[in-house]
Amino acid sequence: MYIITLTLTEQKSKAPDFMAAHNAWIAQGFEDGVFLLVGGLKPQGGGAILANGTDISSIEKRVAEDPFVAAGIAVPQIQEVAPARTDPRLSFLSDAAS
Repeated sequence: MYIITLTLTEQKSKAPDFMAAHNAWIAQGFEDGVFLLVGGLKPQGGGAILANGTDISSIEKRVAEDPFVAAGIAVPQIQEVAPARTDPRLSFLSDAAS
């Protein structure tokens, strides 16, 4: 499982020009079954993504293809998490790590 954060850069004023493409990229991540959650970071802005079901090189490639990342609007940080204990509602996350 991966926690991906997207920190906005000084180029954030260009975000509206890339928003449709960024949203399409997010939709593709859900359609592919990789993204589990996407949301905004509060209060500083930027975003966070919870991803699962693939390897780190695939995640890095996918994140590099985000139009916000490619345009320098956001800088990504990818953190791999190995779930050891979960609430029963999230048991599929620790099952996937086995």
